[in-house]
Amino acid sequence: MDSHWSPPIVPNAIKKRTTPIITMTDSVNNLSRRTFLQTGLGAGAVAWASIAFGAKSVSGKNALPGALERQSASTQFLENEVDVLVVGGGTAGHVAAIQAARAGAKTLLVERSSMLGGTMTLGGVAWPGIFHAWGKQIIGGFGWELVKKAAEFDGDPIPDFTVPYEGRKHWQHQIRINQHLYALLAEEAVLGAGAELCYYEFPAGIRAEPDGWIVATAGPGVCRTIRARQLVDATGGADIAGMAGLARLRENETQPGSILYKTGSGFIPGRDKTRAIYVHGADSSSALTRTRDNQQARSSVLKRLRAIKEKTPEKAKLTHLQPEVSIRESWRIDAEYNVTVDDYRSGRKFPDAVCNAFYPVDLHTKTGVRPEQLSEGTVPTIPRRALIPKGGKNILVAGRSVGSDRLANSGFRVQAPCMAMGQAAGAIAVLAARKKCQPIDVPFGEVRALLEQHGAIVP
Repeated sequence: MDSHWSPPIVPNAIKKRTTPIITMTDSVNNLSRRTFLQTGLGAGAVAWASIAFGAKSVSGKNALPGALERQSASTQFLENEVDVLVVGGGTAGHVAAIQAARAGAKTLLVERSSMLGGTMTLGGVAWPGIFHAWGKQIIGGFGWELVKKAAEFDGDPIPDFTVPYEGRKHWQHQIRINQHLYALLAEEAVLGAGAELCYYEFPAGIRAEPDGWIVATAGPGVCRTIRARQLVDATGGADIAGMAGLARLRENETQPGSILYKTGSGFIPGRDKTRAIYVHGADSSSALTRTRDNQQARSSVLKRLRAIKEKTPEKAKLTHLQPEVSIRESWRIDAEYNVTVDDYRSGRKFPDAVCNAFYPVDLHTKTGVRPEQLSEGTVPTIPRRALIPKGGKNILVAGRSVGSDRLANSGFRVQAPCMAMGQAAGAIAVLAARKKCQPIDVPFGEVRALLEQHGAIVP
């Protein structure tokens, strides 16, 4: 989310917000009822989670009398039993679902929004990369196939990767695509693989079982109980890992998010550049913070438009605005191994590396960003252990919230590595479900073979 646009505007109206360093270990199932209600779940969702987990009734002053009876006439109560449940259909999640389903697993993908692609589509950061390094391809698989298909369909140019990018211009090896077309192609690929896709649903509760998980989801008119042998958390903030009581890490200060927009003449997706406004303290961890962030961002865009209108009225036409703020940083899991910036800068080759990554160390602050380029020939890798929460059973995490320190995360949080991590998580989850073992115990040779069978590049 870091290139191919004009330097971000930092409005005075958006103040930096910091949060304490936190290690998150509270499980929803262990919270008091009052605390559970205060986490932002509505009483209906809480009631459903209680019923899904076997409670006979929901009582107390916060309960809605007769809520379940009144609700049942218009609400569908559904049950699913799957091999692999993927929560989050963003950059990593939709690729994880494709891999799991293509490998023959019964797969369900739950996504809170209306489309797949996450930051690339809803956020508008439609220049994914980087798939090549130092003259050769380092990331392939389903993500690469979809990006290439989107570019070719729209006639968008694909860079000549045999020519090194100039100096600090790493964005020359990113691929500009039509974000709307990508969302269509991603959905087609998920459904074509045989996965079931559920939009507008979010997890309302989770419980560990000896052989997997029970997850209760809720959405408009739908309450669903899902029994899954393996779970892939691709929420971008390790939301499910946190609900399950697994440790998550976060810094005092997070990188700013961005709202993307364009003024002036018309907007052609995949061709025209956008501008960005920083949203300091952007936080994807709750509906409350997301509401605040989006309100602040839109207010800042409007303020900017009014300023343009005073000086050059003919350029004040808003031709494009993304529906939500793009997030760079959120919770990360405390994994079986947390990748360090030294690992990343040195291109450490882990014995259990499931994918490569390639991007500058790219930490944004209130004053902007100055990417730290990797030394020539360096290609970082991501180990399987970074996808597994410490102490977690039957669960993997994919995308920017895998185990890492902040600086390493700033490098591999971009689209191509997240896609590769998603495919790796999907493959490991399938094999673990099939073998009835833990993800960490799947023979690595089998992980490699399955990934390579589906076009992924394993270090």
